[in-house]
Amino acid sequence: MQVNTDRFLADLHELRRFGAFKTGVHRPTFSPQDMEARRWFMDRLREEGLEAEIDGIGNILGRNPKPGPHLLAGSHLESQNEAGWLDGALGCVAALHLAASGLPVDVAVFSDEEGHYGSFIGSRSFTGILEESEIDGLANKYHGKPLREALREAGLEAKPRLQVERDRYKAFLEMHIEQGRQLEGQGLGIGVVTGIVAIWQWKITIEGQQNHAGTTTMAERRDAGMAAVRLLAMIDEEFPRHCAERTVWTAGRIELSPGAPSIIPGRAEILFQYRDVDIDVLRRLEVVLRRCVAESNRRERCKVALEAMSLSTPAVSDPGLQDALADAAEALAPGRWQRMPSGAGHDAQYLARVMPAAMLFVPSINGISHHWTEDTSDEDLALGMRVLAEGARRILGA
Repeated sequence: MQVNTDRFLADLHELRRFGAFKTGVHRPTFSPQDMEARRWFMDRLREEGLEAEIDGIGNILGRNPKPGPHLLAGSHLESQNEAGWLDGALGCVAALHLAASGLPVDVAVFSDEEGHYGSFIGSRSFTGILEESEIDGLANKYHGKPLREALREAGLEAKPRLQVERDRYKAFLEMHIEQGRQLEGQGLGIGVVTGIVAIWQWKITIEGQQNHAGTTTMAERRDAGMAAVRLLAMIDEEFPRHCAERTVWTAGRIELSPGAPSIIPGRAEILFQYRDVDIDVLRRLEVVLRRCVAESNRRERCKVALEAMSLSTPAVSDPGLQDALADAAEALAPGRWQRMPSGAGHDAQYLARVMPAAMLFVPSINGISHHWTEDTSDEDLALGMRVLAEGARRILGA
């Protein structure tokens, strides 16, 4: 059972035609480009002898008629706006070629991992944790189209939603670009993922007093903008004392109201998140964050409120699957691989709730992702495909 890496690379490059944008792709969820890519992918599944079906949330499942036990493998096809050609697509095409190599692998394409309409709606639907009521309330974060309307326009609304058959699968595998520089920086070709970080996101609201920027003395001011700056500086000073080696934190959005240069901001809103694979680190940083908010309320003339937006759970890769992928990496790329956590979220973290799951990384050139310059060399892509196939063979005992 040999994987054809030339055909694998040809399919991967063919897929980048759909929504081509500069050297990347623009393939938002349920856009015409996304649906065209899904139809092409279903045709390829059928060409390889799989039974292909698309469901009411846009998920695709290619069922392999070979006798089990089966593996499930896959990722997502849509992209971020004007983004890269490999994020998600690599895992889908790799899964296709695991099945094409003769292994008993089912192929899954999960919709909207990138979150145009919601958070991981495809993999959450497939694993049974997306309610109809949530679908009713979701809309595109860029242009506001309701998810129900988008599904209707894509011809999907009347279709039932597929649910995972837990007894059918031994494990789930996902191959992905690293989206960072750890592998490239060390001259490595493969990353065996130890776990997927949890993202804890918070909304910090600061209430001050809107007033005239020229006539209000500094002593009189209740400047929500400056209070926000000082609070973020405090957090940035305190977090390094309590974080882990790979912890990251981001103030991804700061909005000042009313946002005019001649008006003292009366309100500030910050979306702040931190990520780590260790739940104890996440909890420790929550204590630090709350302490910083309390200290700001003690020092400042503005009132700070903290609201948890989402507190996800880290997903640890199955140790046995990790070992199988590590053994495959050492056999095919001796000394050119490492174990490493994933700093980004992936569909695998939801599949890990219902079956053993693991991921394999290949390098990202210059660590770039979510941008049209995202790229990986064909050599590294082919090596990743060979390692994934050998790991899958070991997992199945084939």
